[in-house]
Amino acid sequence: MGFLSTASLFVATLTTGLTAGLFAAFAYAVMPGLGRTDDRTLVLAMRRINESILNGWFAVCFGGALLFTLLAAALHLATDRRAVLPWIVAGLLLYLVVLGVTAAVNVPLNNVLARAGDVDGGTDLAALRDRFEVSWVRGNVVRAVASTGAFGLLAWALVAAGQLPG
Repeated sequence: MGFLSTASLFVATLTTGLTAGLFAAFAYAVMPGLGRTDDRTLVLAMRRINESILNGWFAVCFGGALLFTLLAAALHLATDRRAVLPWIVAGLLLYLVVLGVTAAVNVPLNNVLARAGDVDGGTDLAALRDRFEVSWVRGNVVRAVASTGAFGLLAWALVAAGQLPG
C-alpha cells in the first residue's frame, strides 16, 4: 500500500501542477497578450483555444488532478501515513475551488463565445468582449491561485511523506 499511496500522491501532484501551470500561463501571458488585440482577434482566438483544449492531454491533467488526489487521500487514510492527510485534503479542497470556478464562470463564458454569431458578420464583437473578458480573466486568476496553492500543498505532502519512517 505504501507504493500505491506514494505513487497516487505523486501523480496527483504532477497533474495538479500541470493544470496550475496552464491557468497561470493564461493569467500572466495569454490573456494579457490577447487583451492587447482587437475584439475580433480576442473572440476568434479564444474560440479556437476553447475548441482545441478539449483533448486527451487536458482531460488527463484536469480530471486526473481530482481523481488522483481523491485516490491519494483514500489510500493515505488507510495507512500509517495519515500525517500527510491534512495536506492532501487541503490541496483537494483548493482544487474543488478550481472545478467550481471553471463550472460556474469560465465554461459558461466560453459557451457564450461559442454561441455568438459569425465574427465577420453582424455580431457586436465589442459587446461580446465586454461580456466575456473581465469576468473570464478574474475567474481564471482565481483558478490559477487555487490550483497553484493545491500544487504547493500536494508537493508539501510528498515532502512530508518522504520524512515519515517506514
